[in-house]
Amino acid sequence: MKRAIFPGTFDPFTIGHYSIVQRGLTFFDEIVIGIGLNQSKKTLFTIDKRLEMIQQAFKDEPRVKVASYNSLTVDFALSVQADFVLRGLRSVGDFEYERTVADANRKLTGIETVILLTESEYSYISSTVARDLISYGKDISAFLPPNVKL
Repeated sequence: MKRAIFPGTFDPFTIGHYSIVQRGLTFFDEIVIGIGLNQSKKTLFTIDKRLEMIQQAFKDEPRVKVASYNSLTVDFALSVQADFVLRGLRSVGDFEYERTVADANRKLTGIETVILLTESEYSYISSTVARDLISYGKDISAFLPPNVKL
């Protein structure tokens, strides 16, 4: 079985994230979406709300699991017996960071990182933009996956 993790803060989980997971399912038998607890990030949504949003998005997809973790991402991958880390790239700026982390993860554990480019229609969507719009009272439903309500 090919299992990957898709790690992130997901505050909130956007349609861009959803697209990466859907496309990732063509390569992997199972994807575990890992919500990392990052003490240095101030989040808008609680961990429970983020878990709920993602579970809503994939309620009809048994090959997607959701969990939170408070460790190195690569240690989370090992704990769920994943052989791959799935990542999405929106821009060239994301590449150098992701490459450095992927190289370190492979050196430490042998876990490979698979990178998918974000579809162009979602490249402008980020959790940061979504949070900013929410703070100004804007409707972000077009930025969210199917079945997800804030």
